[in-house]
Amino acid sequence: MYPSIATTVLPRIEESIWFKFVLAFAGSVLLAVSAKVQIPFWPVPMTMQTFVVLVIGMAYGARLGAATVGLYLAQGAIGLPVFATGSGLGYMVGPTGGYLAGFLMASYAIGYLASLGWDRSMAKTLAAMLAGTLLIFTPGILWLSSFIGFEKALAAGLIPFLLSESLKIMLAVLVMPLIWKRLSD
Repeated sequence: MYPSIATTVLPRIEESIWFKFVLAFAGSVLLAVSAKVQIPFWPVPMTMQTFVVLVIGMAYGARLGAATVGLYLAQGAIGLPVFATGSGLGYMVGPTGGYLAGFLMASYAIGYLASLGWDRSMAKTLAAMLAGTLLIFTPGILWLSSFIGFEKALAAGLIPFLLSESLKIMLAVLVMPLIWKRLSD
């Protein structure tokens, strides 16, 4: 198993629950900010939320990455305004609830793939990012389809995001191996 970026940069993190909590809290704040900031894009405005979910998983590792996303979801569940729009349990079981569940699954899975070294080369980072994106959008589309039907869920919950997701994946493919290159220099 390969170490995560977090444990490479902060080796004492393995020994300290406080370091882990600080990283999880910082990651949950970054997720909240990434949900709120919208970049004008076509056909829909782009947030960096899925990028941050996947990079947190990859940089923190499976357990800390999932714990960070879990903390973010818990903050939203208790009513803190961390999501793009809305908050609370009612919001979480609404039309976008599947995507939120996908965040948790994707952060764990991509963290696991990173522990296998999938964050160190462009090709493997691409494969990991594609897998993570599928783990976000598959439950998102399936859950959304229970509200509006499958074809409408694809039209509203996937197709408008394909271009922006592709750009975020490519950004991660460029950034993650570069971070490892810098860390190994």
